[in-house]
Amino acid sequence: MVILNGALVAEENTSVSIQNRGFKYGDSIFETIKVANGKVIFWEEHYFRLMASMRMLRMKIPMEFTLEFLEEKILKLTNEHKSSSNEFRVRLTVFREDGGFYTPETNSINYLIEASPLNYITKTDYKVDVYKDFYHYSGLLSTVKTNNKMLNTLASIFAKENDLDNCILINENKGVVEVTNGNIFILKDNVVKTPAITEGCIKGVIRKKLIEVLQKNEEYKIEETSISPFEVQKADEVFITNAIIGIQPVTQYKKKKLKVDFSLKLAKNLTVLEFTN
Repeated sequence: MVILNGALVAEENTSVSIQNRGFKYGDSIFETIKVANGKVIFWEEHYFRLMASMRMLRMKIPMEFTLEFLEEKILKLTNEHKSSSNEFRVRLTVFREDGGFYTPETNSINYLIEASPLNYITKTDYKVDVYKDFYHYSGLLSTVKTNNKMLNTLASIFAKENDLDNCILINENKGVVEVTNGNIFILKDNVVKTPAITEGCIKGVIRKKLIEVLQKNEEYKIEETSISPFEVQKADEVFITNAIIGIQPVTQYKKKKLKVDFSLKLAKNLTVLEFTN
């Protein structure tokens, strides 16, 4: 089952028009959301990021698109699933209505909510390297989760072909931006760094939460800044974040083995946050 424009329908009864603007022009955005034990994790952060993205892309926000309305739709869908899992990956996609070429005929939107059981386990061996074939350009538009993910797709193929678990994307200034499916953090001594939004990274929900946590921690200093691949090479620890995996420690960057103690400690703190926020 899926929810299409508010209605619960069987997946096989849905179809996409050949005029769909998400299909033709990538004129769509999405949120990937975790639901656990009947709770939409960090829902406020996802909701406000979605609203900000829709405004930036000149999409008309429907009057019924309240925080409570969409949360109810998400939980209604996950409750329909006959699954032994109590955790779900939910994707909420918003796309401009059909019509027009580059210039749309309307800014009104349609939306689709999908859900699938989640059985992700943090990997104990996780290798990454830099993807250099194409750049992830810096700029505000790159911070929005649009359906245009060709760079992420090509980097993921590269990772698979080279026996890697993920790839680091870099911008036109050769600065680290993010990985194919999330944000990246590095630890050196007692300083934690993550690429600044101006580098072109997604405004990740978990990224935001971890920055808040670390800002309150007197033992560590958090910096949003530019990071070179060389700094990743010199780091004590590297970890990636997204709404589904939470925190995934990186155990190997190029040929360097990395520690994971700090990353695992943060992951435990995040698990507590998920159910207290």
